[in-house]
Amino acid sequence: MKTTSLIGILSGAFVVVPTLLSAQDQKRPNVILIYTDDQGALDMNCYGASDLHTPNMDALAKKGVRFTQFYAAPISSPSRASLMTGQFTRRAGLWSNAGGANCLPAEKTTIAERMKAAGYATGLIGKWHLGENLEVSPNAQGFDYFFGHKVGCIDNYSHFFYWSGPNRHDLWRNENEVFYDGQFFPEMNVREIKNFVNDHKDQPFFLYWATNLPHYPLQGFPKWQEYYNQLDYPRNLYAAFLSTLDEMLGEVLKFLENKGLIDNTIIIFQSDNGYSVEQRNHYGGGYAGKYRGAKFSLFEGGIRVPAIISWPGKLPQGQVRDQIAMNVDWFPTIVELCGLSGSDPEIDGKSLVSVIMDNKKLSQHDALFFDSDRRQWAVRKGDWKLIGYPEDPVNPKNITESDSLFLSNLKMDIAESKNLIKEYPKIAEELKGLRGAYLKSIKK
Repeated sequence: MKTTSLIGILSGAFVVVPTLLSAQDQKRPNVILIYTDDQGALDMNCYGASDLHTPNMDALAKKGVRFTQFYAAPISSPSRASLMTGQFTRRAGLWSNAGGANCLPAEKTTIAERMKAAGYATGLIGKWHLGENLEVSPNAQGFDYFFGHKVGCIDNYSHFFYWSGPNRHDLWRNENEVFYDGQFFPEMNVREIKNFVNDHKDQPFFLYWATNLPHYPLQGFPKWQEYYNQLDYPRNLYAAFLSTLDEMLGEVLKFLENKGLIDNTIIIFQSDNGYSVEQRNHYGGGYAGKYRGAKFSLFEGGIRVPAIISWPGKLPQGQVRDQIAMNVDWFPTIVELCGLSGSDPEIDGKSLVSVIMDNKKLSQHDALFFDSDRRQWAVRKGDWKLIGYPEDPVNPKNITESDSLFLSNLKMDIAESKNLIKEYPKIAEELKGLRGAYLKSIKK
């Protein structure tokens, strides 16, 4: 159980935008937060992946605002910890993948707890990956209802942990292990979403759909495997799984429309990190264009992700935002859009409402901070980015000992192809100073 008091949690206030939610509004908007898994930085047709068929993702972008400089952590658990807490990964207390005692600290206040305290029904469908023990499970961290797996990945038909042994089943409804051998997990997700919405359609709900697609194992529908049979391996397998995800998304969107809920539902869509080049993912398949690196890396290909927000009739539609933003920003953005008072003084996220409503508004962040269990760290300020101990899983031999500090300017060189630290040592020192101040700000 949490020891933090509600008084402490609800101290402070966000300013509600009058044009979005007035005092006379009797029904707060629903929120569906969709978190995809290992989707590449540009792996959507509207982001430039012309070989992909993603009509439902593209339609969501046409009905909302799409970000082009949106960031997350380079791997699963830290990314989800930041999403849930609104804090950069080191402040959130989890900068490596969860396992055993390594988990999201139980005392952290999650967005689910904030929404639940405000009267929202809260549900998580899909992947947790923030801790397995009872005190750090989804039900202990603010979710009224949970259906899915607690660890990093499962086979979509047997629902066993998809890793090296031992074989281990991992499918849960709240704290009860459940067995649906042979049923396709993404389709089960959609069914659970429909049931949750039906059960709570008369009250505001916050639904976190942490889909495991397109994370390995790549088990797309046969029709999509046939559709992409002309693509090179392993792009064909990855694309088939991504279009399977798009189909599942379309079914959920159609359901919300048929229920008359789409106009009163904020939908947020984002990937947790870059695409994978792991052996279990056939050494690739995803797409990051000119961005260097992939999952596990603090180069752009590992941390720059697709992100969309849609709320028909209330937010702009068919627009693009190039301002720098991050997954930590969804926490305060949701709070403001839903008209909730209160904030956590330790939140690193900044509400994106002003940027969403006005393309001329500047990014709300002075700097972004990243950490990885592989001793990597990074700071981005403006167009400058400094990485400590960088890794490039796509081309690991391109990193030398002299690159232990790697400085790049993303406006001058989006591919981060050259280390500029010798040319701009003062800028590197400035970013190192920001990193030091950030570390000092974290309570021990």
